[in-house]
Amino acid sequence: MNDYERKALEETEVWLRQLKKPASMTQHLTKNVQTKMNRFVPQKFHDAMGKAVKQMTEGVLNGSDYLPNGKHEQAEMLQEADDRLDELIPAFQKGAAAEGAGTGAGGFLLGAADFPLLLGFKMRFLFSAATIYGIDVSDFRNRLYMLHVFQAAFSSAEKREETAYRLEEWQEYVKDKPRKISVAQELDWSSFQQEYRDHIDLVKLMQLVPGFGAVVGAAANYHLLGHLGEAAKQGYRWKWLMENNDM
Repeated sequence: MNDYERKALEETEVWLRQLKKPASMTQHLTKNVQTKMNRFVPQKFHDAMGKAVKQMTEGVLNGSDYLPNGKHEQAEMLQEADDRLDELIPAFQKGAAAEGAGTGAGGFLLGAADFPLLLGFKMRFLFSAATIYGIDVSDFRNRLYMLHVFQAAFSSAEKREETAYRLEEWQEYVKDKPRKISVAQELDWSSFQQEYRDHIDLVKLMQLVPGFGAVVGAAANYHLLGHLGEAAKQGYRWKWLMENNDM
């Protein structure tokens, strides 16, 4: 392990410890406000959100919708992978922000349409980043790992803690699993989508306000992609370090 990798390991271990922290008072208050606001949102919107997450989850594990198009090659060193990821994140942030501004300007109907579109941006980003870090996305076990990284970014404090422990023990968790695994056995998509919805509902609900939603949509999407980018960097670093240093 070189000096850069040792520093990266320290940063990643800090990230994992942060995932294990209990919810703050601010997070509890935000959750209460979100629960109250949810009562005013049509059930069709909630149904559309749940359907979008389910389709995304199934697409990641079973399909080829998000497979990289060959633009990104595996880095030879961890530092190179990190540098290339740092260039990739802003590109996806700008695209997500532009899409969020457009749909946010249209109120409820277009705001609801933004949800699956943003998920698509996030998944394409995760797959592209995985390629840079040399993660074989044709291996379903690695796709499952990617969904755990996603969950580390967008879930409750309790689920983040659970996810952190799973990532730490990942090699032990998957060592006897086949390359093709059962979605039903390995991932509770219903719980997965609820965690994601609960994490981002408040900011996305504000996007449904016509006009004002354009500003919120652009800023929210930009921020959410950046948040996922940090989780991907630390999660993919962790996998690189585990596999290349016998951790």
